Formats: sequence, structure tokens, C-alpha cells
Amino acid sequence: MFDPNKIKKKIPVNDFIALIRKYLPENIEDSGHTFKRLSQKQRELFTIEELSDILLKDKPFLVGIQENDNYAVFYKHQGKNLRVIIKQEIQKIKIVTFYNILEWQIPKI
Repeated sequence: MFDPNKIKKKIPVNDFIALIRKYLPENIEDSGHTFKRLSQKQRELFTIEELSDILLKDKPFLVGIQENDNYAVFYKHQGKNLRVIIKQEIQKIKIVTFYNILEWQIPKI
């Protein structure tokens, strides 16, 4: 069975950092789906600007490419494991979704 969210390839963290830092904050956008699952209170805590800062300034501990060719990027953020799914386009990065995950949900790749 095909799982589009399964990670097919691990990416070296430093390669991802070099890639993502080619983009300016204004080139990182909400996909239109990014905040749909969040409550109003959660939307006040996480903004597109904060997510852009995480992508551009923080160092992920794991990066992979999913079967659907989106990147799954994992960060330690505020004491939690944060999974950010992004889609790379020619001129921009779109944040598809993000959510906190538990330790056992971190993929073993």
C-alpha cells in the first residue's frame, strides 16, 4: 500500500539547512491548509512568521523526503518534538502543516 506521508529518503541536516537558507522569510508561505486544524488560541501562539523563523534559524534533528516529495522536518521546539511538512517550489517554500509529535512517533530512518 502506498503511503504518501512515509519518508522515503533521509536528508543530511546540513544539506537541508543550506537549501532552506536560500529563501527569504517573505518566500515562506502558508499553503492554505497550515492552520486549519488549530484552535484560535493555537493560532495566536503559532504564526507564519514564527514558523518561518523556526525553519530559517533553528536546526532540525531529522529531515526526510516523503513519498509525495514533501519534506518532513523535525525540530525540538519549546521542549516538544515538532514535525513540519513543507513543499519546495521554485521561488518559495509552502508550509503544508505542522504538529507536535511524541517521541515514539519520530520515524526511524
